[in-house]
Amino acid sequence: MNLPGKRSGYRRILYALLPLAGPICFVCIWWAVTHLLAGSTPMAAYFAPEKTWQAALRLLGNGVLAGHTLDSLRRVFAGLGLALLFGIPTGLLLGNSRLFERSANLFFQLLRMVSPLSWMPLAIIVLGIGDAPVYFLLGFAGVWPIILNVAAGVAALDLKWLKLAKSMAATKAEILFHIVFPGIMDHILTGIRLSIGIIWIVLVPAEMLGVQAGLGYFILDSRDRMEYGDLVATILYIGILGAAIDYAARRLRSKWLRYA
Repeated sequence: MNLPGKRSGYRRILYALLPLAGPICFVCIWWAVTHLLAGSTPMAAYFAPEKTWQAALRLLGNGVLAGHTLDSLRRVFAGLGLALLFGIPTGLLLGNSRLFERSANLFFQLLRMVSPLSWMPLAIIVLGIGDAPVYFLLGFAGVWPIILNVAAGVAALDLKWLKLAKSMAATKAEILFHIVFPGIMDHILTGIRLSIGIIWIVLVPAEMLGVQAGLGYFILDSRDRMEYGDLVATILYIGILGAAIDYAARRLRSKWLRYA
């Protein structure tokens, strides 16, 4: 009879189940609040967990969310691609050139502090209605973590490696791809993870710019149809999907650190 072993097993099970404590407490509070408010505010009953659960099962069963999810993910990765296309070269310039850093840093800091959503009216005027302004807003939102992390990575490089490469007559391309990029890859992956998080937050309001598909569009559509169960279910789905994407980004970074 191995009681210490059993206690250790129970502790491992409890530790494994610990992440569920937060969601369970949230659902309990959610259920209590909606049912307490239902007496004075009948509308609150439409937002109860059981209504949301029924809507979630229906939406997952009929495949409606799948199509909107694909459209949203396409925009997310397009925005991330734009952020990488502009952010990596700009970060390399900031990290390598003191002159460029001194002349552009203040301007970039001013732009970084402007909410991406502030550009909505201008984006629509210049780019029209559709995917183009959404791509711009997502790219603008996601570029700053990449620029800052790449610049920080370049500044943290060991200068001895660069001097050694130059002494061996390495070309600029060889230095860039064999020393700089491997040396800053951890910073790039961190920037990508932060960028995806910001893009995911900006995605929903950006998809309210007149597009006809996407999770942000579906939230507006659910509100207009007064399907409040669909609305809350979609909000929770966005949170779960965003957490899954962030987890994938963290796993990618940890694998790189393990095998680098």
